[in-house]
Amino acid sequence: MNKILLILQREYLTRVRKKSFWITTLLTPILITAIYAIPALLFFAGSDQKTVEIIDESGLFQQRFKNGKDYQFAFKKTPLTKAKTDLKSSKVAALVFIPRDIIDHPNGLQIFSEKNVSLSLENDIESIVQTEVRNQRLKRAGIDTQVIEDNRVNVNAETYSLEEGEEKSSHAGVAMGLGYVVSILLYFIVFISGSQVMNGVIEEKSNRIVEVIVSSVRPSELMLGKILGVGLVGLTQFLLWIVLTVSISSVTSTLLKSKLEAKAKTELSSKASQQQVEAAVKQMSEAGPGSKVMGLMDSMGTLPWVKILSLFLFYYLGGYLFYSSLFAAVGSAVESPQEGQQLIFPVTIPLIISMMLMNFVVNEPDSKVAFWASIIPFTSPINMMARVPFGVEWWELGLSMVLLVVGFVFTTWLASRIYRVGILMYGKKVTLKELSKWVFYKA
Repeated sequence: MNKILLILQREYLTRVRKKSFWITTLLTPILITAIYAIPALLFFAGSDQKTVEIIDESGLFQQRFKNGKDYQFAFKKTPLTKAKTDLKSSKVAALVFIPRDIIDHPNGLQIFSEKNVSLSLENDIESIVQTEVRNQRLKRAGIDTQVIEDNRVNVNAETYSLEEGEEKSSHAGVAMGLGYVVSILLYFIVFISGSQVMNGVIEEKSNRIVEVIVSSVRPSELMLGKILGVGLVGLTQFLLWIVLTVSISSVTSTLLKSKLEAKAKTELSSKASQQQVEAAVKQMSEAGPGSKVMGLMDSMGTLPWVKILSLFLFYYLGGYLFYSSLFAAVGSAVESPQEGQQLIFPVTIPLIISMMLMNFVVNEPDSKVAFWASIIPFTSPINMMARVPFGVEWWELGLSMVLLVVGFVFTTWLASRIYRVGILMYGKKVTLKELSKWVFYKA
């Protein structure tokens, strides 16, 4: 046991001291925070309001174009030819020409600009013209457009789950997104960590260091110490990601809130009360680019995070131990990474199948396919985590966890049988048939 701990310590310290470990650990939380912080900061930074000139020969759109934060609209009476000539010397962002017969020929709409017009501006103009043309055509057909507008409704259903007899708010979209994220994250962690184990074994074997090591420890102890050491590195990185992401996000949220309050006070008069400032802050939060993020955060707050994180930790360890022992066995049987890539393909097939099934599992989390994909140890680490945000029966979780434990005990035993022979085997091209023979060799 002491020898395994010594090997574990060596593997852990060697990898944790690398610069690449700390660069990855620090950059990941910053990138996660930047995803929602950058749009909010751009909102505070603001942008120069641009002018769009409109020549409306139909006379129907004077009241349809409303000035906004990014654009103001100016109607002109000059001929189109002169307006296009003046466009080069003026500072307007675009010139819009609406012909007299726009109702009968909607494709007559034209937009001119010195450079390419932005897609958002083009879409906004097309939407305004399209709506008005539709309204005018309905009016011409004798249909009251106001009646249509009054009866236009958007239905947003509130969904609830009745898990364990308790009514809880549920959000299928958030659960689906979380299922995707945790499953993909688990796939990459297991795959990358397993590859690190395999490459470490190949490196030691090619340098003949392993011959010295196995003179002091048994091959199975060497393999187990290496697997546990690399697994502990991944666990350390995962815990640091959680701590750093929560810390950086908390500081960023506080800064954004203070900026929002300062912006509200600037736009209100100096005599505005605190209550008015808070109301303005709430209005800006709901209208700003961060409103969707805030809504998403509120929905995510209703999820059982303790349960999800605990299960993620279990399935990470279970999936890692299940596959890393096989990666180590392959590493012991080859003498170069190139040979390893050829032999590792059968091991990665179940991982690839897991990713292919994941898309079906998050869409039909209670189907039979999802059930078996989350029970069989080859695919359960990824596919069970895809189901967890939707809610899974405890007996299904228990069965899946027990089978995964049995599975990684079996693969570790199998890999150790291959490892003890392969680690000292040189100059021989190994096939899958040869590996199966090594399993039954007597020590």
